[in-house]
Amino acid sequence: MMRAYNFSAGPAAIPTEVLLQAQAELLDYKGTGMSVMEMSHRGGVFMDVAREVERDFRELLNVPANYKVLFLQGGGKGEFSLVPLNLLRGKTRADYVNTGLWSAGAIKEAGKYCEAATIASSEDKKFTYVPPQNAWKPNRDAAFRHICTNETVHGIEYFWTPEIDDDVPLVADMSSHILSRAIDVSKYGCIYAGAQKNIGPSGLTIVIVREDLLGHAHPMTPSVFDYTQQAANGWMLNTPPTFAVYLAGLTFKWLKAQGGLGAMETKSIAKAKMIYDCIDGSDGFYRNDVAVENRSRMNVPFFLRDESLNAKFIEASLAANLAGLKGHKAIGGMRASIYNAISIDAVAALTIFMREFQQRNG
Repeated sequence: MMRAYNFSAGPAAIPTEVLLQAQAELLDYKGTGMSVMEMSHRGGVFMDVAREVERDFRELLNVPANYKVLFLQGGGKGEFSLVPLNLLRGKTRADYVNTGLWSAGAIKEAGKYCEAATIASSEDKKFTYVPPQNAWKPNRDAAFRHICTNETVHGIEYFWTPEIDDDVPLVADMSSHILSRAIDVSKYGCIYAGAQKNIGPSGLTIVIVREDLLGHAHPMTPSVFDYTQQAANGWMLNTPPTFAVYLAGLTFKWLKAQGGLGAMETKSIAKAKMIYDCIDGSDGFYRNDVAVENRSRMNVPFFLRDESLNAKFIEASLAANLAGLKGHKAIGGMRASIYNAISIDAVAALTIFMREFQQRNG
């Protein structure tokens, strides 16, 4: 069987080595005679899995000891509501920077619980840049300040961390680029990420939250989504998505074997450069509208000069074993998502195809 080169934005590619190990252990995990997905989440075997998964994640991101790591459910969209429910702490306002579809979604959901103030936006240029911090208009009485550090649809990424000169905690949705490079977790009050891009299958969400922010969830917050209650119960207040946690753990082992986040960043830079060079060198046949300094290393949207060729491009790419290249319906065009599991060979195959398609149709 030949596996496709999968450029889907999510659920996304999982490392082949991870899938093969999961396949080998599917019927019998370490002599138990059962799959991880069949065993009790409170049994000793899975508790060992859970501890190791959290330990490896903490090691990869160098998570400080005064932060809790929670493996939850609900996805990134769920966290749009769970962040204000957990972190408003009696306040009525939160700050948001709007850099695209996912930021806008977070703002809309937060508006159900508080005044979600947009303190900066790149909507004026169709979300093709990150507003510089000197253009922000923050509120010092805000409960938190929220950013989406990589926008999958519009293909923009923060390559800097906002400097906070007040006591307002910085909150970040890192769903689409977490574990692609090192970050300073201590600069954030809370980080959350859906797993289905760089970590594993959909259904799992990881939350990193500073301990001093716990203990103030809105009384209407469901217990299973209360960070404080989940932290107190080792994120086992309810049955977690056990198989997704297990697969995430295999991915963490794979990342460590690849050389950790430093090695991932080096590969990400190389892969992104290959595609952007192909686009920029196409004499306008392809284009990417994002400011060069904000171009995402994970999600590369691009457009054909002649949009009547879009369907032909997708059909030909599928025939060439290149999957998941159709752009998001919000903006159209094409999009190549090049998460950690995407190899240099896959990106090379894509750029060869793009050049050949241009030659045939230019």
